[in-house]
Order: sequence, then structure tokens, then C-alpha cells
Amino acid sequence: MTTGKTTPAMTTTDGLLRAMFDAAVSAAQPDICVPPHLPRYPATGRLVVIGAGKASAAMARAAEAHYGRPLEGLVVTRYGYAVDCDGIEIVEAAHPVPDAAGRDAAERMLALVEGLGPDDVVVCLISGGGSALLPLPADDLTLEDKQQINRDLLRCGATIDEMNCLRRHMSAIKGGRLAAACHPATLVNLLISDVPGDDPINIASGPSVGDPTTCADALEIVDRYGLTLPAAARQILETGAGESVKPDDPRLSTVTTHMIAAPQQSLEAAANVAAQAGYATHILGDSIEGEASDVGIVMSGIASQVVTHGQPFAKPCVLISGGETTVTLRGDGRGGRNVEFLLSLAVALNGLSDVYAIAGDTDGVDGIEEIAGAVIRPDTLARAMAIGISAKDFLIRNDGHSFFERLGDQVITGPTLTNVNDFRAILIL
Repeated sequence: MTTGKTTPAMTTTDGLLRAMFDAAVSAAQPDICVPPHLPRYPATGRLVVIGAGKASAAMARAAEAHYGRPLEGLVVTRYGYAVDCDGIEIVEAAHPVPDAAGRDAAERMLALVEGLGPDDVVVCLISGGGSALLPLPADDLTLEDKQQINRDLLRCGATIDEMNCLRRHMSAIKGGRLAAACHPATLVNLLISDVPGDDPINIASGPSVGDPTTCADALEIVDRYGLTLPAAARQILETGAGESVKPDDPRLSTVTTHMIAAPQQSLEAAANVAAQAGYATHILGDSIEGEASDVGIVMSGIASQVVTHGQPFAKPCVLISGGETTVTLRGDGRGGRNVEFLLSLAVALNGLSDVYAIAGDTDGVDGIEEIAGAVIRPDTLARAMAIGISAKDFLIRNDGHSFFERLGDQVITGPTLTNVNDFRAILIL
């Protein structure tokens, strides 16, 4: 697929939508964004690489290529996301619900950095998904407790900020604890953001940065969503025993943090593809949150205004956005926030002519399935009706993957080895 300059008439709608998505993913590839931020190899001490996330293995490979030698270290990534490294050990674990492999890797990671000295350098490679991949429970909690809390958080509609606040205060490694364990070594954080706002404390629940939130904040989230916690977990919050490492902790004085890739960069890369194809492009935001179905309705309203009144933008144009929406589960379907958004958008548009859209997770996994997302077109509802299915019914069941599978409109990429959150583009001819 080419991305050279063409005219709208020369570019198929599906081809342009997919080219934009691919550009967003490519802009956040570790071999591009990691090397410029790596520190000098220490003259006398050790260089140790640690990390977690869906991009962490590819980041580790980029680090070894940069230094031109095998490196010591340990990173943990999602099953299916491992890549070969010469010296750094790559461990695979479960996401989004954690497993024993992730717990054991987190324990070993803490042991690896224990006893480092002031001449040593730790390079910490963190990307989206790292929270579930480092599930080391706080004292008196079990992995089973963490698994149940994670499931409840995924179901209740909590924002990613809220989920991570709770996770930081029930962990033995998140909330700055990993950074504190590295002291007095120099710690260099390289982060690929998958969260709205790009706050480091919310990327993998901030294992290597200070955390200003408190146990009281976490307890308020629990009570607001009516979550039922194991007795030990609630006690950790109520007594303050789970308090995280704060930004002014002396053990963090040798930490530096670099945001090496973020959703905005990927949105701009996608916008450039659309612009080169001759379309006016408008980035609506890189941190849009809320219920995926509600965002679909809002985006439908904007697209309809463009089509009907030429406001706030003239057509033809492309509306691009990112962020991380949520899905409050009502049914038992196969879904994810991107296909939920698209179902809602399609229903709200109701076959409006000249409106096409793509939405997908840049890590290649929407929900828990190896499906990045899907596309919709003006005839989506009509084609569904022709084979006897209703988009409204599938939306009620949170069954977006089944719907788009039946239509043959899924976007499947396989592991992308990066993660800068969701990507959405609406093409209006």
C-alpha cells in the first residue's frame, strides 16, 4: 500500500482507512523511538535492562541493537509478543487478567536490581499492558485476589486512571516500588504511552515513577463502583499499608523519565497519510475517554453535522481521534471497546451516506481477542440486515467481534509489538 500523494478519487476508502491505522502503529515502533533516548553505556558499572508491557520485548531488542552487544536483564511481555534477544531474558505472561508467570517474573525482576550500586545503570522499558504483566501482590494478597480484582475493574466501567490507582496500592512492585528497589543505581525510564494524558503513573501503573495518589483515593474508587474486595485488600487500603512511593522520595533522586512514543505522535502520522491523499484532516483529541457507545453517538453527531451542514468542517475530510474508552458489560458477547464504538457509531449514523470509519487498538488486541478492530461503511446496517442480524442486538450483548466477523469487516494485524492506545478515523466524502 502506498502513502504517496494521491487524490481522494484515486484512494479506496478501505485502503485509506487501513493506511492511516498502519501509519499510527508504525510511528510507535520501538526500533524507531527507543535508540535516541538510551543512555551511554556505563564506564565501570553494570547496565541492566528491565521492563514490562506489550512493546517491552521489541524495546529490549532495539536496545541490544543500539549497543551492539548482548545485555543482561529481564522483561515481561504478553503471550505471543516475545522477540529474540541475545542476552536479555524475555518472559511471556497473561494479559489482561494476570497469571503466575507474570507474578514470578515480577518477583525475579525485583531480585535482579537488588544490590546495585551508584556506578550501575538500569534501563527500564515500560509500555501499555505492563500492569497486568507485573502482578506481584502486596503482602497478605494472593494472585487469585489480584485476578478477581482485575476482572471486576474490567467489568465495572472504571477509567484507566481509576483502575491503575487501585492497582498501585495493592502491589509490591507498582507505584514506584520498582524504582525504589533500583536505588542507588541510575534509573532511566523509557515509556511508550497507552493512556489518555500520557501520565507516567498510569503507564503499567507506574512501577518506576513516584505516585502522588493515596490509599484513600483508591478506597474512594472502590466504594464509588461498589466493588467487593477481599478482606485483606480492603484492610490494606483502610490502614494505609499499601501506600505507594511518593515523587519526593529520596530513592527516586537518580531517576530520569523519557516519553518516547505517545498517541499524539501516531495520530499525527495518520493525519499525514490522509493529507497526502488530498483530504483535510482534523485531530479531535488524543485522550478521549468515556463509554465507548457514548463516544460513538457523539462522533455520529459530528459526522452528521459535517455531511448535512458542512460544520464544523467542510467535506471531504477525515476526523481522527485516540484515547481509551471503557465498556460497562451488559451482555456476554465477544467484544472490545473499539468494536463497541463502531457498532454504536453505525447504529447512530443509520446508513448515512459518504461516512466510513475504522477503529482499532494499536497493539492488535481489542478486548481479549487477537483482533485489532473493524471498519464500517454506509451499507453496514443494510448488509447486516440482509444476512439476518441486527447491529442493535449485538451492541446490547457487547458482541462487536461476532458482528464484524459475520460481515467480514474485522481488522486483524497480529502482534504489532507496540501500544499507543486506540485509534479512530472517520472518513467523510
